[in-house]
Amino acid sequence: MSGRGAAERGAAVAASAGARRAWRVFAVNPGSTSTKVALFEGEEELFKENIAHGRDELAAFDTIEDQVPYREEFVRRALAERGVELSSIDAFVGRGGSSYSMEGGTYVADDLLVRDTLRAAGETVHPANMGPALAKALAEEAGAHAGAFVVSPPVTDEFDDVARVTGIEGVYRHSNLHALNLKETALRHGKLVGPAYAEGNYIVCHLGGGVSVSAHRRGRMVDGNDNSGGDGPFAPTRTGSVAVREVVKLVEGGALNAREVMNRTIRDGGYLDWLGTADAREVEQRVERGDAKAALVQEALFYQIVKEIGAMACALAGRVDAILLGGGLVHSESLVRYVREHCAFIAPIYAYPGEFEMEAMAAGATRILDGEEQPRRYSGRPVWSGFSFADNSREEGV
Repeated sequence: MSGRGAAERGAAVAASAGARRAWRVFAVNPGSTSTKVALFEGEEELFKENIAHGRDELAAFDTIEDQVPYREEFVRRALAERGVELSSIDAFVGRGGSSYSMEGGTYVADDLLVRDTLRAAGETVHPANMGPALAKALAEEAGAHAGAFVVSPPVTDEFDDVARVTGIEGVYRHSNLHALNLKETALRHGKLVGPAYAEGNYIVCHLGGGVSVSAHRRGRMVDGNDNSGGDGPFAPTRTGSVAVREVVKLVEGGALNAREVMNRTIRDGGYLDWLGTADAREVEQRVERGDAKAALVQEALFYQIVKEIGAMACALAGRVDAILLGGGLVHSESLVRYVREHCAFIAPIYAYPGEFEMEAMAAGATRILDGEEQPRRYSGRPVWSGFSFADNSREEGV
């Protein structure tokens, strides 16, 4: 069923019933060595599973696209083991991947979006690129009533133009953040506390294996750090911002080549490089035992996070309704306390430990089925591809 058809059907059912129906929504999130799945009925989670895949089995596939039927079989098996018929599900949501950029929202997982995501049009090869394809395949078998969607993928781009500019013409800052969890955290806070996401100004942080700190103005994510590109605070496995001169010295001196620099940037940096572990709980335990090196590195991470929060406050001209902290690191009381001590003068601070990715995917589809939003269509073109300036110069006479 088309996304628009699903929305129209949902609105009609809600209107005739006089209340919202508890829609059944299935979310699927492919990762490097596992596929997370969850089935929701309304706001109730019926089940959640992290399906593990053997590295040797995955190594047999040449491309991520080749893995789709393999992953799909495991997902079907998980549903069958619980006696869940595909036809009983109203919508399927796949984790978004690296298509061309788009604005935030819920998109129909159509052929164009599936194709561009599988071929990594956004230039990031990741297992999440299978998400739209899996959602579409499952929905097609479920029947004409079922919709297939993607919600606020990592390539979500709503940046202000001024936030894109660097000191090198033709080199731009990119929106590459944990958009799904960032937006869901703000949406939930808006409903619980207010103002509504579309009406408020928020600084929203995802603090986990990667760190995203973002500025949201009236429902748009207008600035933030490129967390997988080496921008902003370092993280348990990422380097964060490092002076270009220092990186050039490492390469010219033979310590690292270009590929090793990228691996250090997104996979082997941060806590892992300094302390040999990416487990923030272990780092905290070392600090409690009096490990001076662990204490310095942990405080440096906290310090860089609050500096980035301050930068986002300036991006919002100081008009901030709340600072929202989400992600696994927020389970640390010492981190939350540090942020409160350094940033409470900006705005009230709220902690939402953990991630809402599966819930966010289901919520996006539910808003479509309830008729609260209209499904969006992927255009096959990036939302931004460069600046165009009128030539205002005058030719001077000789």
